[in-house]
Amino acid sequence: MTGDGADRVDGVDRTVTVDGDIVADAEGTGGTAAAGTAAVGTAAVGALIEAVRAGRAKEVPALLAPLDAAARRAALTRLKALRSEVRSWEWRRWNEASRIRRALHVAGAGCHPGAAAAATWLGARDLLNWRQEDGFLVMKVMEGRDAEWLADVAGRLAARPAVAESCYGLIHALVERSGCAVPATDGYVLGWARDITGPRLLERLRADPHTPVLVAHALAMAETPEPLAWSGGPDDPAHWPTALSVLVAEGVLDRARVVDLSVSRLLRGGRPRNLRCATEVLRVVAPDAAERRERVADWVAMASDGPGPVAGYAQEVLAGLAAEGALSAGVLAEMTAGVLFRTEKKLVRFQLTLVGKALAREPDAAGELLPALAEAFGHEDTVIQERALKLTARHLSAVDPSVRSELAERAGLLSPVHRETAVALFGEVSDEGAGGPYEEILPPVPAPEPVAAPPSTVEELVEELLVKELGRDAERFERALDGLVRLAHRDRAAVGEAVREAFPTGPWEYEHYFAHATHDVRVVLAGLLGMVPESLIAKGRAARRQKSDCFHQALTGVTEARLWEAAELVGTDALPFLLASPTLASGQVDPLVLVERLREYRDAGVEPAPADFAQALLRVGRTGAPAARAAEEAAALRTAAGARLATWLGTAEPVGARVRFFRRDGDRSSNKYWLIDRLVVEVPERPVVREEFPPAFRWLGGELHATPRRCHHWIADRTHWTGVLPVDRETLAAAVLPSLAVGMESDQTGATEPLTALAEADGPVGRAASLALALGLGCLDADDRLRAVDALLVLAARGDLDAGALGTELSWLVTEGSVKPNRLADALRTAAATGAYGTVWAVLSTVLPELLGAVRPVRGLGEVLAVAADCVERCGAGGEVAGLEAVASGRGASQFVVQARRLLGALRQGADQTPPRTV
Repeated sequence: MTGDGADRVDGVDRTVTVDGDIVADAEGTGGTAAAGTAAVGTAAVGALIEAVRAGRAKEVPALLAPLDAAARRAALTRLKALRSEVRSWEWRRWNEASRIRRALHVAGAGCHPGAAAAATWLGARDLLNWRQEDGFLVMKVMEGRDAEWLADVAGRLAARPAVAESCYGLIHALVERSGCAVPATDGYVLGWARDITGPRLLERLRADPHTPVLVAHALAMAETPEPLAWSGGPDDPAHWPTALSVLVAEGVLDRARVVDLSVSRLLRGGRPRNLRCATEVLRVVAPDAAERRERVADWVAMASDGPGPVAGYAQEVLAGLAAEGALSAGVLAEMTAGVLFRTEKKLVRFQLTLVGKALAREPDAAGELLPALAEAFGHEDTVIQERALKLTARHLSAVDPSVRSELAERAGLLSPVHRETAVALFGEVSDEGAGGPYEEILPPVPAPEPVAAPPSTVEELVEELLVKELGRDAERFERALDGLVRLAHRDRAAVGEAVREAFPTGPWEYEHYFAHATHDVRVVLAGLLGMVPESLIAKGRAARRQKSDCFHQALTGVTEARLWEAAELVGTDALPFLLASPTLASGQVDPLVLVERLREYRDAGVEPAPADFAQALLRVGRTGAPAARAAEEAAALRTAAGARLATWLGTAEPVGARVRFFRRDGDRSSNKYWLIDRLVVEVPERPVVREEFPPAFRWLGGELHATPRRCHHWIADRTHWTGVLPVDRETLAAAVLPSLAVGMESDQTGATEPLTALAEADGPVGRAASLALALGLGCLDADDRLRAVDALLVLAARGDLDAGALGTELSWLVTEGSVKPNRLADALRTAAATGAYGTVWAVLSTVLPELLGAVRPVRGLGEVLAVAADCVERCGAGGEVAGLEAVASGRGASQFVVQARRLLGALRQGADQTPPRTV
């Protein structure tokens, strides 16, 4: 026999049998040598394939060892055939397929002669099966390969981002055995950072010879590896910045290189989580004096444009340079202009202090610094304006007439409350607000955006289905679902084959996945391929909400019912296309389009699927001339579905859920569920819904108990909720109230995402919508508040904002402590700054009397009064606010009293002015 150990099958017994007959032994008996060799090869390959088919991956290295090159080529052909076979298996054989794929992965690695083919095999998505590959078994079958071959495989795997991270252990082993240079790619570094992070981080970094190269790459990455971005504090042994500072001190890492990489990363900007590590590294591996001075332009850029923490660090560095006399007046002026344009008051106040110290040291620098300081004249905070004005007055005598004239012109940006002081200082001040009566500026009313056509080819469909997080894009999801139904009706076999090829593996192969998980389009794909039991589909279609369920479960249940129905009917004549597919991005269905769809169903002899038709009715526009015309045309169809649509268009009104709160004693500060535990949402009874709609929809007829509910669905996907009821704003608003209430107390983001769709939806605006908007304006996250501001402005532009109702909800929410005054002030200031001063004042004019007259004083009300004063000064509103004069006449110079006086004066001055005009 020839080959490496070709006559040893199991390492002990040299006798080989085929079909029970001895064909070779240690002495070569039982046949000719050639026949024996062939028989041994055949038997050994068979044993290998048998082990792989049984999923016994641990046996593969020993079974591969006896095979020569020819036998391995023969085995590879059979392994490829087995791989194709497993790909075609039903998804319910997931566990069995996973074991076989693991064995295939190992066996194929030992059979491929070329590095490129071996790397392709090792990086195949279906063979990796989403697991982390440590490489132990693969390295055993690669024994005897030369270093160049191993290095080639390592490089090819590392060059594939997704593969490199999951195969870090394998690539690391290849690098170690081959002795090649470490492949510092994003994927490899992600895997390395995850693997090395732990209680022994410093020790492991110190012992790894590749640490300098890999740390350099990690610090330069656009997306900082998770362990570096979210490591704990300095006392945590897994804290990367601390570990890196120790390695710099020990000389393992080059300090100048670490500083350079960290500064460069901050200059490129990005999300705060991607800049956190670099900022912390610079704090613990501080640049020396020479490096700080060499990078002055970098620090100025960070202070002007960087995220808050980055700007704060750069500002500290520049302040140190200024104290050392190493910062010129020109550079300080450039920095000041950039920082004073920022919204963070802490940074702005620090900068004013820094300029004041610089002018005290070098009065002759006033000519350069005061024009930059004038940037603060237009700041939203009148207290900051006042500080800048006083600092300007102190050093005005040191500037020439041209600078004085420039400052006088910029003083026109000051609030009217400082106008008298500015005139006394400059003699004459331009009036930025002059030039005609006030005009309210609101955003244009969003035009209805049509939904693009669904995919028309199988290739387009697959491309849509493979989009990452398809289920989080409601419009794209609906298009993909409709395209799937249409194309499967046209050619079920072709779509099925494409789906199998596009989704060779995945968690949806588990039968229990569809019994317990939240569903998406994958349940329809599984139904198309016949992989979901009929009993499970029947159960899903018949599911109805429990009376104690929350509204989130109810909304999600509607989408699930549609998907279960599609899973059963997809690819059959009973579902040629979806009636409920939206025609507008808001989720609505044009009534005339729905009539045309029903006409096509009638002509084809198809009865509408119950859940699909029910969702179409909930989405159809019911106002205006198109709805009236559609009702007539629907009745003319002379079908049951047409008659039902005509009746719905003529008589149906939105569900209109009602919201109320139970009174409750106790301390709300210790209970973040204070609002949720008191919130009651009541859906009125509607017999037509309970009698004619499928089970999953009947909660809209009043089946749910009207009691407080605490749920945790604010952390779940909310994408499809707004698309269920796009013409019933009140019920949608009621459903998102729990997530908005929690958004005021937690740092979870995204709570106000539904407000955008809510503002663009149709239907009356009642208490639920006003309350949802009020909660959104009080959210902890700034981006959440910004979305609430956008919703407020869109509602105002559409004429749907009830400013009085919104003010009423804000009044009690602020009084009881649910909405913090500083957050409300920030949100309303942002809204007013767009030009909607009259709209914001209309809200605040209702809020302030309640807050000023509260039995228990509201802390932090000065900021709200400042926003109100600014609005009145801009829009020229007049009138009285109960309780304001009493506060304004009080003693002291607190912001509360100062802003009350300012607001009172503005109201008195504007009493006789022309009321605001909206444009």
